[in-house]
Amino acid sequence: MSDRGFLLLFSALMVAAGGASAAYLVATGQAATVDGLFLALTALLLAAGFAMYLIYSIRRAMEPAKAAAPATKAAASSAAKPAAVQS
Repeated sequence: MSDRGFLLLFSALMVAAGGASAAYLVATGQAATVDGLFLALTALLLAAGFAMYLIYSIRRAMEPAKAAAPATKAAASSAAKPAAVQS
């Protein structure tokens, strides 16, 4: 698997884990305390950060590939001519 594919799957896992942990804290009532509130906010912030990366990488993958820029005329002509040899 490529590194981009691994990062995409890892990011999806982190978004799910952050959302699930925040939901667990709310469901069990632990988010009603100050510590639980900050823990839930931290989990949601982590999930939001990885979600933004997921959105960025998916949009980047959906963009059409850009063609290589054509070589300039000066670069093409200098590459075609060999350099003069001086003795």
